[in-house]
Amino acid sequence: MYFRDMKTLYLVRHSKSSWSINGISDRDRPLKGRGIKDAHLVSALINHQIKGNASVQLYSSPATRALHTALIFANNFNIDVSKVDIKESLYDCNMQAFLSCVKRSSTSADIAFYFAHNPAITEFVNTMTNAEISNVPTTGIVSIRFDVDHWSEILPGAELIQFEYPKRHK
Repeated sequence: MYFRDMKTLYLVRHSKSSWSINGISDRDRPLKGRGIKDAHLVSALINHQIKGNASVQLYSSPATRALHTALIFANNFNIDVSKVDIKESLYDCNMQAFLSCVKRSSTSADIAFYFAHNPAITEFVNTMTNAEISNVPTTGIVSIRFDVDHWSEILPGAELIQFEYPKRHK
């Protein structure tokens, strides 16, 4: 009997960013103190789900707020921060570009984390699952399970297995 692999995707909307610096581009906005705390909170909530799994890959938008969020998660997961793969295509992308990026995830990774932005994350979740999430909030995390051997095979109809965000735990 042949058993298919499962691929688990974690989508993380970047943490709360600061608007307090005048003249800074959207791409370069840093995290607020609250955003940093929220990233530590949410990564601690899910750390047990990935602990000891060698097949985890982290991908991030190059935007400062997304990358900083990814680095906090990597640090809390004891994953070398140099292993965070920065994907230019995750910044300011639509759902189709996001899907295309996910389909190119490393074939050796059974678990992939994507640190990116709305509306692409919320649209992706609602397209690929039967969820009806109106908005994935900052530092919100959604996990989706795909019954596939390769990321390139993912299709709508996947299982939404988790939706967490900081306000649920404060």
